[in-house]
Amino acid sequence: MIKSYNDYLMYLEADRVSLQKKKTLRSLFFDDIWKFQRLLRKYEYIINCNLNIVSRIITRVRLRKLESKLGFTIPPNVFGPGLAIAHPGTIVVNPDVRVGANCRLHVCVNIGTQAGTRSDVPEIGDNCYIGPGVKMFGDITLGDNIVIGANAVVNKSFESDISIGGIPAKMISTKNSDNLLVKGFRI
Repeated sequence: MIKSYNDYLMYLEADRVSLQKKKTLRSLFFDDIWKFQRLLRKYEYIINCNLNIVSRIITRVRLRKLESKLGFTIPPNVFGPGLAIAHPGTIVVNPDVRVGANCRLHVCVNIGTQAGTRSDVPEIGDNCYIGPGVKMFGDITLGDNIVIGANAVVNKSFESDISIGGIPAKMISTKNSDNLLVKGFRI
Protein backbone atom coordinates (compact mmCIF):
# COMPACT_ATOMS: atom_id res chain seq x y z
CA MET A 1 0.00 0.00 0.00
CA ILE A 2 1.25 3.47 -0.88
CA LYS A 3 1.88 5.40 2.33
CA SER A 4 4.35 8.08 1.21
CA TYR A 5 5.55 9.95 -1.85
CA ASN A 6 8.56 7.61 -2.09
CA ASP A 7 6.20 4.60 -2.09
CA TYR A 8 4.19 6.29 -4.85
CA LEU A 9 7.30 6.76 -6.99
CA MET A 10 8.42 3.17 -6.34
CA TYR A 11 4.99 1.78 -7.38
CA LEU A 12 5.02 3.88 -10.54
CA GLU A 13 8.48 2.68 -11.52
CA ALA A 14 7.62 -0.97 -10.77
CA ASP A 15 4.46 -0.70 -12.89
CA ARG A 16 6.37 0.99 -15.73
CA VAL A 17 9.01 -1.76 -15.77
CA SER A 18 6.37 -4.52 -15.61
CA LEU A 19 4.48 -2.95 -18.51
CA GLN A 20 7.77 -2.55 -20.41
CA LYS A 21 7.08 1.13 -21.05
CA LYS A 22 9.90 3.42 -22.07
CA LYS A 23 10.11 6.94 -20.73
CA THR A 24 8.85 8.62 -23.90
CA LEU A 25 6.26 11.28 -24.59
CA ARG A 26 4.32 8.81 -26.70
CA SER A 27 3.89 6.33 -23.84
CA LEU A 28 3.24 9.16 -21.39
CA PHE A 29 0.38 10.76 -23.34
CA PHE A 30 -0.98 8.15 -25.78
CA ASP A 31 -0.91 4.84 -23.92
CA ASP A 32 -4.27 4.62 -22.14
CA ILE A 33 -3.39 1.60 -20.00
CA TRP A 34 -0.22 3.25 -18.71
CA LYS A 35 -2.22 6.45 -18.17
CA PHE A 36 -4.82 4.47 -16.19
CA GLN A 37 -2.21 2.79 -14.01
CA ARG A 38 -0.52 6.13 -13.27
CA LEU A 39 -3.87 7.66 -12.31
CA LEU A 40 -4.75 4.65 -10.15
CA ARG A 41 -1.44 4.95 -8.26
CA LYS A 42 -1.90 8.72 -7.91
CA TYR A 43 -5.39 8.19 -6.49
CA GLU A 44 -4.05 5.58 -4.05
CA TYR A 45 -1.37 8.05 -2.94
CA ILE A 46 -3.91 10.85 -2.49
CA ILE A 47 -6.42 8.82 -0.46
CA ASN A 48 -3.85 6.93 1.64
CA CYS A 49 -1.96 10.11 2.57
CA ASN A 50 -5.14 12.18 3.16
CA LEU A 51 -4.17 14.85 0.67
CA ASN A 52 -6.23 17.73 -0.67
CA ILE A 53 -9.92 16.92 -1.20
CA VAL A 54 -9.97 18.84 -4.49
CA SER A 55 -7.09 16.71 -5.85
CA ARG A 56 -8.92 13.61 -4.69
CA ILE A 57 -12.12 14.56 -6.51
CA ILE A 58 -10.38 15.62 -9.74
CA THR A 59 -8.23 12.48 -9.83
CA ARG A 60 -11.24 10.24 -9.11
CA VAL A 61 -13.28 11.82 -11.92
CA ARG A 62 -10.39 11.39 -14.39
CA LEU A 63 -9.91 7.79 -13.23
CA ARG A 64 -13.63 6.97 -13.63
CA LYS A 65 -13.64 8.39 -17.15
CA LEU A 66 -10.64 6.28 -18.14
CA GLU A 67 -12.11 3.19 -16.42
CA SER A 68 -15.25 3.56 -18.54
CA LYS A 69 -13.24 3.95 -21.73
CA LEU A 70 -11.03 0.89 -21.04
CA GLY A 71 -13.67 -1.35 -19.39
CA PHE A 72 -11.87 -1.62 -16.04
CA THR A 73 -13.41 -1.74 -12.59
CA ILE A 74 -10.28 -1.79 -10.47
CA PRO A 75 -10.55 -0.16 -7.04
CA PRO A 76 -7.58 1.44 -5.25
CA ASN A 77 -5.26 -0.48 -2.92
CA VAL A 78 -5.87 -3.93 -4.40
CA PHE A 79 -2.69 -4.59 -6.41
CA GLY A 80 0.88 -4.46 -5.17
CA PRO A 81 3.72 -2.85 -7.13
CA GLY A 82 4.51 -4.19 -10.60
CA LEU A 83 0.97 -4.41 -11.96
CA ALA A 84 0.83 -5.04 -15.72
CA ILE A 85 -2.54 -4.87 -17.45
CA ALA A 86 -2.03 -6.52 -20.82
CA HIS A 87 -4.95 -5.15 -22.87
CA PRO A 88 -8.01 -2.93 -22.60
CA GLY A 89 -11.22 -4.86 -21.95
CA THR A 90 -13.47 -5.93 -19.15
CA ILE A 91 -11.69 -6.42 -15.83
CA VAL A 92 -13.73 -6.46 -12.62
CA VAL A 93 -12.08 -6.69 -9.18
CA ASN A 94 -13.75 -6.57 -5.77
CA PRO A 95 -12.36 -3.82 -3.49
CA ASP A 96 -11.55 -6.33 -0.72
CA VAL A 97 -9.29 -8.51 -2.90
CA ARG A 98 -5.54 -8.36 -2.16
CA VAL A 99 -2.95 -9.16 -4.83
CA GLY A 100 0.81 -9.18 -4.27
CA ALA A 101 3.60 -7.67 -6.35
CA ASN A 102 4.18 -8.32 -10.06
CA CYS A 103 0.75 -9.37 -11.29
CA ARG A 104 0.07 -9.63 -15.03
CA LEU A 105 -3.63 -9.31 -15.74
CA HIS A 106 -5.44 -10.02 -19.00
CA VAL A 107 -8.91 -9.18 -20.37
CA CYS A 108 -12.26 -10.55 -19.18
CA VAL A 109 -10.97 -11.28 -15.67
CA ASN A 110 -13.37 -11.25 -12.74
CA ILE A 111 -12.09 -11.51 -9.16
CA GLY A 112 -14.93 -11.33 -6.68
CA THR A 113 -16.87 -12.63 -3.72
CA GLN A 114 -18.59 -15.90 -3.12
CA ALA A 115 -22.27 -15.58 -4.03
CA GLY A 116 -24.27 -14.35 -1.09
CA THR A 117 -21.31 -12.98 0.87
CA ARG A 118 -19.60 -9.62 1.00
CA SER A 119 -16.18 -10.45 2.40
CA ASP A 120 -15.19 -13.91 1.11
CA VAL A 121 -12.69 -12.81 -1.53
CA PRO A 122 -9.47 -14.24 -3.00
CA GLU A 123 -6.00 -13.38 -1.73
CA ILE A 124 -3.33 -13.74 -4.40
CA GLY A 125 0.42 -13.92 -3.82
CA ASP A 126 3.36 -12.34 -5.64
CA ASN A 127 4.42 -12.96 -9.26
CA CYS A 128 1.01 -14.07 -10.49
CA TYR A 129 0.02 -14.46 -14.14
CA ILE A 130 -3.75 -14.29 -14.67
CA GLY A 131 -4.77 -15.35 -18.19
CA PRO A 132 -7.71 -14.06 -20.26
CA GLY A 133 -11.19 -14.91 -19.07
CA VAL A 134 -10.22 -16.10 -15.57
CA LYS A 135 -12.96 -16.07 -12.94
CA MET A 136 -11.96 -16.25 -9.25
CA PHE A 137 -14.32 -16.11 -6.33
CA GLY A 138 -14.68 -17.06 -2.70
CA ASP A 139 -12.45 -17.21 0.34
CA ILE A 140 -9.40 -18.69 -1.40
CA THR A 141 -5.65 -18.17 -1.24
CA LEU A 142 -3.33 -18.52 -4.22
CA GLY A 143 0.40 -18.82 -3.56
CA ASP A 144 3.32 -17.01 -5.15
CA ASN A 145 4.60 -17.63 -8.71
CA ILE A 146 1.31 -19.09 -9.91
CA VAL A 147 0.00 -19.24 -13.49
CA ILE A 148 -3.74 -19.27 -14.08
CA GLY A 149 -4.66 -20.45 -17.57
CA ALA A 150 -7.20 -18.84 -19.86
CA ASN A 151 -10.87 -19.20 -18.93
CA ALA A 152 -10.13 -20.99 -15.65
CA VAL A 153 -12.72 -20.87 -12.88
CA VAL A 154 -10.85 -20.78 -9.58
CA ASN A 155 -12.93 -21.57 -6.51
CA LYS A 156 -10.42 -23.25 -4.20
CA SER A 157 -6.96 -22.47 -2.81
CA PHE A 158 -3.68 -23.51 -4.46
CA GLU A 159 -0.05 -23.64 -3.39
CA SER A 160 2.84 -21.71 -4.94
CA ASP A 161 4.90 -22.45 -8.08
CA ILE A 162 2.28 -24.22 -10.21
CA SER A 163 0.05 -23.70 -13.23
CA ILE A 164 -3.68 -24.16 -12.85
CA GLY A 165 -6.49 -24.24 -15.38
CA GLY A 166 -9.87 -25.68 -16.22
CA ILE A 167 -13.42 -25.51 -14.92
CA PRO A 168 -13.16 -25.88 -11.97
CA ALA A 169 -9.45 -25.10 -11.81
CA LYS A 170 -6.96 -27.84 -10.97
CA MET A 171 -3.21 -28.14 -11.13
CA ILE A 172 -2.12 -28.79 -14.71
CA SER A 173 1.65 -28.31 -14.44
CA THR A 174 4.53 -27.55 -12.12
CA LYS A 175 5.58 -24.69 -14.42
CA ASN A 176 5.57 -21.38 -12.56
CA SER A 177 5.30 -17.76 -13.74
CA ASP A 178 9.05 -17.04 -14.05
CA ASN A 179 9.08 -16.80 -17.87
CA LEU A 180 5.68 -15.10 -18.20
CA LEU A 181 6.29 -11.90 -16.23
CA VAL A 182 8.56 -8.92 -16.28
CA LYS A 183 9.16 -8.32 -12.60
CA GLY A 184 9.14 -4.60 -12.01
CA PHE A 185 9.40 -5.07 -8.26
CA ARG A 186 12.11 -7.17 -6.66
CA ILE A 187 10.89 -9.05 -3.63
